[in-house]
Amino acid sequence: MTLTTKAAEAAIPHPHRRTPAPPRLVGGSRVLALLLVVTGAAGVLAAWVITLDKFKLLEDPNYQPGCSLNPVVSCGSIMKSEQAAVFGFPNPMLGLVAYGMVICVGMSLLAGARFPRWYWLTLNAGTAFGVAFCTWLMYQSLYNINALCLWCSLAWAATILMFWYVTGHNVRHELLPAPPALRTFFDEFTWVPPVLHIGVIGMLILTRWWDFWIS
Repeated sequence: MTLTTKAAEAAIPHPHRRTPAPPRLVGGSRVLALLLVVTGAAGVLAAWVITLDKFKLLEDPNYQPGCSLNPVVSCGSIMKSEQAAVFGFPNPMLGLVAYGMVICVGMSLLAGARFPRWYWLTLNAGTAFGVAFCTWLMYQSLYNINALCLWCSLAWAATILMFWYVTGHNVRHELLPAPPALRTFFDEFTWVPPVLHIGVIGMLILTRWWDFWIS
């Protein structure tokens, strides 16, 4: 039997041989793609401004960032804190990379890209880490540093939006295990969880400095 004959026989499907199914590829809606681009751009903008101000603070400790408006809204106090460089370098430098990647994903979806399940779950895990990290930074800002950074707040809101919309997408497309009722909820009310999430943070900020806001 020649090599050519063997190759031809191998190409013929065996009746008892299972052909592995191709991986399922899932795209994203235009709304999700645009949201990722917009929130990623907002995060990059916030991280870029904070990074520039941080470098200026390193050059001149007396420098006052433009968003330091009063004792509460004081970006300078945030940037000078230990929490502003958790990993040994300024936090916004991590944001420049992470938010830039989100923009790339959004642009790919706008171009019609479709991704396997592991890709969507990795994106979901990344946004979940972002929300967890932002939540820790919120706590530190409100109750330990006792100051608020407007650019940080923009990054927080952007991260929350991208997390909930990516989670909703994965639940609707059964990339994340969930009961049918939850899939229906995310199909019709995807906007509710991020609005409630941001609303809770807004209430915490309002009550934390209530006396200052009403004075």
